[in-house]
Amino acid sequence: MRGTGLRLSVTLLTVIPWRGAGDDTAPGSDPDGSPDGSTAPPRAAAGAAMAWAPAVGLLLGVIASAVLLLADHPLGAGPLTASGLAVGSLALLTRGLHLDGLADLADGLASGKPAPAALDIMRRSDIGPLGVVTLVLTLLLQVAALSQAESAGHGRGPTALIAAVVTGRLALTWACRRGVPAARPDGLGALVAGSVRPVVPAMATAVTLAAAAAAVAISAAVAGGQLGWTLPLAVAAGLAAAFAVQRHAVRRLGGITGDVLGALTEIATTVTLVVAAMGPPA
Repeated sequence: MRGTGLRLSVTLLTVIPWRGAGDDTAPGSDPDGSPDGSTAPPRAAAGAAMAWAPAVGLLLGVIASAVLLLADHPLGAGPLTASGLAVGSLALLTRGLHLDGLADLADGLASGKPAPAALDIMRRSDIGPLGVVTLVLTLLLQVAALSQAESAGHGRGPTALIAAVVTGRLALTWACRRGVPAARPDGLGALVAGSVRPVVPAMATAVTLAAAAAAVAISAAVAGGQLGWTLPLAVAAGLAAAFAVQRHAVRRLGGITGDVLGALTEIATTVTLVVAAMGPPA
């Protein structure tokens, strides 16, 4: 199940192909889990995939950080352009599904309508004005915060980006823990809701916070604190923001959907980047 879960997590959350995954996943599904002719994965495999999500976030963060460093230093594009390319690479690597979920959730929650009507709005293929504004502001914040971190030098940009992408996927794992219901009887939310034991995201969070604290401590010992002090706080802030939005979505919609999961990923990523970029210059 470990190999199946990791393979499914990679193919479900990214565009990265993994030979032999066709029997386990429905990579053609939309962000709300509506299949387009492919077979949905078993619930146990889907739960394992959500448990592996932070590891997939680490992979994505490393790739996006490589884009950031390559564009900024050897190619000389500058921190702002390099940050835009790094954030853009994440959108490409994830098919933009999380961003689509964020826009749909913004439209649904802002409608002020009862849960069934709000869920219908979220299912539509079009995006409303508030969804567009939410997307634009989110991407602007991500690029601006990453550019600020990259401008500080001493590895702040790549470190902040990796921490943010891992935290975004960690928020997804938390949202799929037992006790969190699905808003619909079908779709991705119904498949993964309540499928992850709480100990899994708890352990992943402890490891992530420990890694962030260790990075700060090593930076302080080797380079006089050049990495800054906000990294562990950024991870905690990102998860807290995602948890608050998740609770509100469950109250308004009755549970989670694929769109909610995508939105939580982007919210946690954005908040983590913003907080990680704070602090005095190195």
